[in-house]
Amino acid sequence: MESVSITLSERRRKKRGIAVIIILSILICIAFIISMNTGYIRLTPMDLIRTLFGAGTDKQNLILFDFRLPRIVISVLIGAGLAVSGCVMQGISRNALADPGILGINAGAGLTVMLFISFYPTTAAAPVFLLPVLALVGAGLTAALIYSLSYKRHEGLSPTRLLLTGIAVAAGISAAMIVLTLKLSPDKYQFVATWLAGSIWGTNWKFVLALLPWIVVLLPFVFYKARVMNVLNLGDQTATGLGAPVERERLVLIAAAVGLAGACVAVSGGIGFVGLIGPHLARRLVGPKHQMLLPAAALAGSLLVITADTLGRWILQPSEIPTGIVVAVIGAPYFLYLLARSKA
Repeated sequence: MESVSITLSERRRKKRGIAVIIILSILICIAFIISMNTGYIRLTPMDLIRTLFGAGTDKQNLILFDFRLPRIVISVLIGAGLAVSGCVMQGISRNALADPGILGINAGAGLTVMLFISFYPTTAAAPVFLLPVLALVGAGLTAALIYSLSYKRHEGLSPTRLLLTGIAVAAGISAAMIVLTLKLSPDKYQFVATWLAGSIWGTNWKFVLALLPWIVVLLPFVFYKARVMNVLNLGDQTATGLGAPVERERLVLIAAAVGLAGACVAVSGGIGFVGLIGPHLARRLVGPKHQMLLPAAALAGSLLVITADTLGRWILQPSEIPTGIVVAVIGAPYFLYLLARSKA
């Protein structure tokens, strides 16, 4: 009887997870449509339909296909990438507060991008496809530093030590970035300030193509590792007893999370808290099993970023609030709530 009740409970949980994923997908589609119609120049629903089917004016085609659609697609990809990266960080560290932004990985990616921009002749002609690679190098070096400082041979990876080390490294990198900004020319300083605020600055199809391969390769790989993440959540000793190569799997998953975060940061700038809020929201809705948690987190992150970007373009028209600031307004109080609850 007990095994039958467990099976029924698993089936109910799976059905609920599928329902949540469908609802989140529908909400993203709705936000996508609303975002296409949001901006200083408004397109009516009929204008949108005509333009999408090739019957729009040159101005409408320019607004929709050259400005809005690339930005919306990038918002969806960034949200999914950062949320899954945060979900992996939380899973392998068993720390509910882990997030690539809080741990300093985003800052490390940003530092390498800023160094490149500082020495490159112009920001307008920066090689788009090189930026994710540079961000990956910075994020990888930062992750290696944080991991080496947090890991102790006989104790393993302490969640508290990981969080505190990440915050300290992020603070140091942020200080270095501020020093670098003092040496920039006015046009480069404006670019860096926009990037640091988390404005989605890569608003053309080249940036979509630069980001898409990383998302297409790494997201399915992380989803494939869902069962391994479930085992790692049981603790190092239990996972080793079940035959899992703990250190190898942990390093592989960290590399995937760093790759996702670095590629997203290269295009989006300093958007934080997505990797914190997305997994937490998904966990509340579908439970802790990563087979459902990872896709739900990806969809929740996409919904958060596309909603924040739409609000940022709508609230102070014709001015614009950077997406990172809108996300921070939502994420900072939530982080403090989680921090207070974890201390309790």
